[in-house]
Amino acid sequence: MTRSPLGVLGPEQFLRTYWQRKPLLARAAMPDITGMFATSELIALACRDDVESRLVMRTSGRWQVRTGPFRRRVLTSLPKRGWTLLVQGVDAHLSAARALMPRFGFIPYARQDDLMVSLAPVGGGVGPHFDSYDVFLLQAQGRRRWRLSTQSDLRLVDSAPLKILRRFVPTREISVEPGDLLYLPPRYAHDGVAESDCITCSIGFRAPSRQEICYEFLQWLQDEIHLEGRYADRDLATQRHPAQISSAMIERVESMIGALQWRRSDVARFLGQYLTEPKPQMWFTRPSQPLSLARFTQQVRRSGIKLALKTRMLFDNRSIFINGERVDAPAHARPILMALADTRELMPWPCKADALSRMLHLWYKCGYVDLG
Repeated sequence: MTRSPLGVLGPEQFLRTYWQRKPLLARAAMPDITGMFATSELIALACRDDVESRLVMRTSGRWQVRTGPFRRRVLTSLPKRGWTLLVQGVDAHLSAARALMPRFGFIPYARQDDLMVSLAPVGGGVGPHFDSYDVFLLQAQGRRRWRLSTQSDLRLVDSAPLKILRRFVPTREISVEPGDLLYLPPRYAHDGVAESDCITCSIGFRAPSRQEICYEFLQWLQDEIHLEGRYADRDLATQRHPAQISSAMIERVESMIGALQWRRSDVARFLGQYLTEPKPQMWFTRPSQPLSLARFTQQVRRSGIKLALKTRMLFDNRSIFINGERVDAPAHARPILMALADTRELMPWPCKADALSRMLHLWYKCGYVDLG
């Protein structure tokens, strides 16, 4: 089982006592994080057009935000203090970052979003703010001073390019060093400032709004429903105002819309596809000279298989989902695919030339999985 980063505090106790309730500071929770990320790696990622990145600066009391991709010389010629480079989705590009995510497996993968890494010199920060989701802040390099607040006043500065709190009243202050882990529940006000050259990892969790979920579900539903019938009004009567939409017409259309129904299985299918859908800037690298099915099966027997860094894979009681697609897997293959989703890799096993190997081979050709 993957070791918990909570130290002596067990996952069950954390979920019962802290999760979405109050902050937790775990000192030296992950000491092996030191040296895991290099400044040059983060700068290289911020220069790529398939990586989301932002540069935050504060000059003369005003916040400025620039979005990537950046030119390398822009990032290597920044001042010695007072800026922050935010690189989103680092777990989809660096193996070391991807390896951190299972350590937080006590939170289901369906809730995990991504790992953002921030790079900052002395004085760097993004201002007092709050997040609408749970977050673990893991210090990877340098020292950072965090100010926390239990305030309920979450009004924002109107003209700022960031979500900066209009009035921030800190009630607690802490300094963190490499390996320290800070958990903050949703809507908990905080402000972090680098006290030395800093690298901080932010492990965020998905918390879509009701509006977003309902909108996405209705978008998904339009491709899934097939309704019979057509609008009809055999009892149509003349109207005094021909341009008026009659109450009778409104009632008929209301009845047509009211007949729209969905089942729990529809919601489950939507959720699996929605939660594994790759982010817009992601694309998968296909092998330039893919192996034949026979050679591929032979290689899996020797070296196993693993999910590509960008791949999202989940399952429910009925289906397997990978990168926004629902998969009908044969019954004998389900335990193997569940293990692949849980651990993201499969050790060498006597893979046969059957429906499972054909499915894995297709994923391999799409860039969803790599040979071990």
